[in-house]
Amino acid sequence: MLARLAPAIFVLLWSTGWVVAKYAAFFADPLTFLALRYSFAILLFVCFCLLSGARWPRSPTAIGHAIVSGIFLHGLYLGAVWWAIGQGVPAAISGIIAGLQPLMTAAVAPWLIGEKLNGQQKLGLVLGFCGIALAVAPKMLAIDASATPIHLLPLAVNVAGMAAVTYGTLYQKRYLQNGDLRSIAALQYVGALIVTIPLALMLENLHVTWNLELVAALAWSVLGLSMGAIALLLYLIRRGQVSRAASLIYLVPPLAAGEAALFFGEALTVPMILGTIIAVAGVYLTNRNAAEPAPSAVLDTQRPL
Repeated sequence: MLARLAPAIFVLLWSTGWVVAKYAAFFADPLTFLALRYSFAILLFVCFCLLSGARWPRSPTAIGHAIVSGIFLHGLYLGAVWWAIGQGVPAAISGIIAGLQPLMTAAVAPWLIGEKLNGQQKLGLVLGFCGIALAVAPKMLAIDASATPIHLLPLAVNVAGMAAVTYGTLYQKRYLQNGDLRSIAALQYVGALIVTIPLALMLENLHVTWNLELVAALAWSVLGLSMGAIALLLYLIRRGQVSRAASLIYLVPPLAAGEAALFFGEALTVPMILGTIIAVAGVYLTNRNAAEPAPSAVLDTQRPL
């Protein structure tokens, strides 16, 4: 039963990251919350690695690559997305933007790692970016008077976060093809913490309201996302079901939008729905002929928030 449900559970866990980001902002500054999350994640991952006999990188270079990848894949990416959501970017819109990360990776791959795009993939890129433009434009231009407009700076920071995870994805593919995912994940959270603490000190008041709601959000972020999603990924890799989970990744943006509507009443407007469908179609066209991704590649595709 678990073998059949694991890919769907994995993607469902992944999609809740945007909801948690919006919920946690009610009780703590976003970067401060992430610093707490990374600290607990490091502690639990180190314990997990020790108990499960994970192999640690032996060379300082390999350790450095894992830490640097964590700076981009977690620190800058999640920091940008969570800060943007805290500044008013709807969780649904943020999820749609993050859903375009595979498209940005495909767009820059020809220049960075020499991968060429065929006609279908180029069409997918165009559709994907047109979809996000359709979804975001009404709020950016305040076309719908009943909706709260999105300011340019938080939206730009959200997009910059996608650029960071795109670079981190390519960096990991280049320098971390080998190694134990468990120990690499632990070191990546170290890198994330290294960059998040200074950003929190510079940009925030380090506000935290300790209550049951905050503890629940923190527990879900650490156990459900940072630990649970990775544990399921390792299980899928072991059973050779990585491609099944990757095929369901296309459901993450609409799932995030639906969850935001359910829990926070975020409006699912016609442009958002159509834009999401077009963007998902673009991601599908860009990636459908690709070979089954390596474990490290799947780990980076729309990383859990």
